[in-house]
Amino acid sequence: MARISANLDKDGYLVKLGAAVRARRLGLALSQEALADASGIDRSHMGKIERGERNVTFLNILRIATAMRCKPSDLFVDAGL
Repeated sequence: MARISANLDKDGYLVKLGAAVRARRLGLALSQEALADASGIDRSHMGKIERGERNVTFLNILRIATAMRCKPSDLFVDAGL
């Protein structure tokens, strides 16, 4: 079940960001579990981030970007945000 914050995202920003994370992860040939482990985020939470079901925090964006060796801004650019 999606959290309320995701339900309020009428413009789909969370879905776009999640899709950008997934696309970059797949481009790096990382499994979701490997990215979750490298970023210190629970695998099930990472799945919800990628599906746009969680309002990802700034710190988690930093952790994800660091694990994928990119800048956080790269994820936003990839998402078209």
